[in-house]
Amino acid sequence: MASDRPTLTVTAREQFGSRATRRLRREGVVPGVVYGHGGEARAFQVSERDLRSLLSEDHALLDLKIDGTDAMPVVIKEQQHHPLRGDVLHLDFLEVRLDEKIQSEVAIELEGTEQAPGVREGGVLEHVTREITVEALPTDIPERITVDVSEMAINDTISLATVTPPDDTAFVVDDPEEITIATLSPPRVEEEPEPELEEEAELVGEDGEPIEAPEGEEPAEGDEVPEGGDSGDGGGDSGGES
Repeated sequence: MASDRPTLTVTAREQFGSRATRRLRREGVVPGVVYGHGGEARAFQVSERDLRSLLSEDHALLDLKIDGTDAMPVVIKEQQHHPLRGDVLHLDFLEVRLDEKIQSEVAIELEGTEQAPGVREGGVLEHVTREITVEALPTDIPERITVDVSEMAINDTISLATVTPPDDTAFVVDDPEEITIATLSPPRVEEEPEPELEEEAELVGEDGEPIEAPEGEEPAEGDEVPEGGDSGDGGGDSGGES
């Protein structure tokens, strides 16, 4: 019976070192390693386009062919991504036996976020735990764990203890109660900005009434003298010496 698993065909990698790796990435090629049962490792390289297409489908188990060899069932062991662009920089596969259980990281997805009463009331839904380790036969590893949050109200919390694992699958955790999947907090209240203080404070008398500055008082340092007004220096006519 033919396998319905996707197949990724790669090429054996013979050049190593940082310079060779940078050249591969400039050419749109991703380096990788597949680890076998006995710990042996085989380096390979694969087209970034082919790899991106396969990874977008979220397959937990796939077949790997290196230079036309027989396909081997593998799971993704580790991915390294560019911190800004998100491109895959390096990929590790782990060869598995289909009759032996393995542990694997599986993504957790939330569904029903828009229907949650707390979200409709303006609450803030936070997705806390996004991956969980599961144990199962390679053929039973789920592509994702889906958690329904459509009934969450404000101040509700969903822990892993309330999530049922898929058939023939177990969560690898010590205490599911301590693993928070999602929380729904009250709406965030934005603080109103404090009013700006007046640049100049009014002079206030003992009775609380503002005091007007007496006529002829020199303006404070930096104040402009009104055009045509007295400069306050006691000068008289401008008819001095010609």
